[in-house]
Amino acid sequence: MNMSSHNRDPIVRIRGLHKSFGAQPVLQGIDLDVLPSQVVVVIGPSGSGKSTLLRCCNGLEQAEAGQIDICGQTLVDQGRMLPEAQLNALREEVGMVFQSFNLFAHLTVLNNITLGPRKLRGQSRAQAEVQALALLDKVGLAHKADAMPASLSGGQKQRVAIARALAMQPRVMLFDEPTSALDPELVGEVLQVMKLLASEGMTMMVVTHEMDFAKEVADLVVVMDAGMVVESGPPETIFSQPKQERTRSFLQAILSRR
Repeated sequence: MNMSSHNRDPIVRIRGLHKSFGAQPVLQGIDLDVLPSQVVVVIGPSGSGKSTLLRCCNGLEQAEAGQIDICGQTLVDQGRMLPEAQLNALREEVGMVFQSFNLFAHLTVLNNITLGPRKLRGQSRAQAEVQALALLDKVGLAHKADAMPASLSGGQKQRVAIARALAMQPRVMLFDEPTSALDPELVGEVLQVMKLLASEGMTMMVVTHEMDFAKEVADLVVVMDAGMVVESGPPETIFSQPKQERTRSFLQAILSRR
């Protein structure tokens, strides 16, 4: 847990965020700050708006109202998004890891990781490959550099996806249920990499159903329900003394499934 981050300006600042799909409100006035090196874990029932919140933070979804400042730029203000060129530049600062890996099937593991730094950061092939091999080593997959994605397990694919996001040297990492598509025995290897990143001071926003990860790694746990933040606080408070009945019933439902 990183305790040194509490006297600095937020790297992500969300105020009054609203988003609907048609007539269905999905986010209803979200306020949230993420400080540098902080791990913020967002939990809550399915359909509570968690993934939409994350997707708004890198411009994959556009909010109708409210403001998002990220890495010192205003991404969205009252429904107006950054122009495309600036949005793309900002996305280089904000890494995102999805449920479904999204690797390029026709490229080797190494080429999946070097593509972004070469095309967007202007790195030479040699530079990009040195960095990619170091990242593969970090996620425990140095031996898979020449493999094709189809030959990997789900856990290995997700670790490659994390390495690919890190290759852009982002200032913030967004994880959208990164283990939900994995077989249970593969979840641990992905969470282990995320714990390592947290210990190194990476700023992270994580949407997950992995409560043990939230308890162990989060600096701040944010509980969402019906598009609103129900409560937020340090994990020890949220898990042992939640203030809200909705938090209690959600945690009971999750923990009773074990």
